[in-house]
Amino acid sequence: MVRNQTGSYGDAFAKHEQRFGGNTEKVQKWRKALTHVANHSGWECSPNSDDVFISFRGEDTRHTFTAHLLAALGRLKIRTYVDYKLGRGDEISPTLLRAIEESKASVVVLSQNYATSKWCLEELVKIMECRRTKGQIVVPVFYHVDPSDVRNQTGTYAEAFAKHEQRFKENMQKVQSWRTSLREVANLSGWDCLVNRIESELVEKIAEDILRKLSSVQDPEIDREIERAQQLALLKAQKMSHGCEPGDLEELAAAYNYIAQLSSKKLENLLLRRFS
Repeated sequence: MVRNQTGSYGDAFAKHEQRFGGNTEKVQKWRKALTHVANHSGWECSPNSDDVFISFRGEDTRHTFTAHLLAALGRLKIRTYVDYKLGRGDEISPTLLRAIEESKASVVVLSQNYATSKWCLEELVKIMECRRTKGQIVVPVFYHVDPSDVRNQTGTYAEAFAKHEQRFKENMQKVQSWRTSLREVANLSGWDCLVNRIESELVEKIAEDILRKLSSVQDPEIDREIERAQQLALLKAQKMSHGCEPGDLEELAAAYNYIAQLSSKKLENLLLRRFS
């Protein structure tokens, strides 16, 4: 937004260009300065953005699984966006679309009646779009539904789509986009409630998994350095398997110590962000 002068910055510059139409050089200097400063390493404070957007079918999980997951995420200081509105129109609101776009991750709770909701399916299309275009983390949870039913739209999902195809027979492209998004999300690594049957343990595991994934997003430089150090340590260990030379053990120990220091720094950064 700052770098490219989009969003609220785009609105501001539209007014500047209208006001200073005779002095475009001044406006261009402001643009260059913003682009320059946005390219520097710094701190990002986004009080209005959330870490995680939760997409769910209210009648299935509002007072059960989703409520428990929300509490588990809250205990880890993970900010979440949950839309509890009961009365919804036909079109997904711009506020909800923006909430999805600005979230770092989305959890999709795929329950038996998820596909009956046009609203949920529209959320899912947007979520999968953000995954493709922005690299957003997407975590599917199969809540008492077989992943193959989601992937192939069978079972209760087949019943839901039979109704959608009848209702939206003039707009089958929309229905196809819902099918495609369901296939995509069902092919992602996620959590199956039929395998992990103790719900209280499952929500804690999911929350911890999301916390780990978010920490990777927030510390990409440290992650790259850890990966580089691990590769060097592996090469050293492979070399030593063919015979040790003086100093090899010390170098390998130093490499593993460096990896441990980086991991500790990553955890420290994460805790500071969450609990400060």
